[in-house]
Amino acid sequence: MKIICVNGSPRGRDSNSQRIASEFLEGARKAGAEAETVFLVEKKIGNCKACLSCWIKTPGKCIQKDDMAELLERVIKSDIVVFATPVYADNVTGIMKTFIDRMIPAVDPRVKREKGETVHVKRHDRYPKMVVISNSGFPEQTHFQTLRLYFRRLSRNMHSEVIGEIYRGGGPILQVKNPLLKPIISSYMKLLRKAGKEVVREGRLSEKTMEKLEKPLVPHDQFAEGMNQYFEKRLSQLSQKGGSD
Repeated sequence: MKIICVNGSPRGRDSNSQRIASEFLEGARKAGAEAETVFLVEKKIGNCKACLSCWIKTPGKCIQKDDMAELLERVIKSDIVVFATPVYADNVTGIMKTFIDRMIPAVDPRVKREKGETVHVKRHDRYPKMVVISNSGFPEQTHFQTLRLYFRRLSRNMHSEVIGEIYRGGGPILQVKNPLLKPIISSYMKLLRKAGKEVVREGRLSEKTMEKLEKPLVPHDQFAEGMNQYFEKRLSQLSQKGGSD
């Protein structure tokens, strides 16, 4: 089984999204999968120009000469694509959205009716299943409502299926160096590795495992208090410097 993780965080390798994804992928590797990660922030991917060339002039290929053609080929050849993105303005990040927009050459411009809706016709014989990984700077799981719906809609038109969702409210906790939080974070990371193994061995993430992954790491009020203390400290330091970082 081949898994490709597409990381859409502007912080790339140092992001909380990657902290989560790396543990998940480690579990997948231990279950026998081949896994790689692509950091979109390190790639050159232009915005979709809506020129329709990939449908008419050069079917299946964008006319832009950047990194997207190679990435799309690697995605299509994979069994599972993991979309790892933090929540920005209640949705995926800008670079992740650009990547998804540029995936349109993977389908044919012609359409058909399927389950009461119009969808594009397949261009390829098979498409990878989808796993979504995200974290939010807010602690409540309700902040992932848009992503839950968005990737279900995306998978529908890309002839795929979402087989796992890992949403981490209060993602910044994963960076806190506090001895009291160490066992909590360690337990969560262990569960992420279990999730990776489960997707490979069972073909999807179970509802039971997803529920465990969504349990708060700390009480919401405690998280909010900690975040406010952090930013108040940073703002105070900035004020004392008399300028910007």
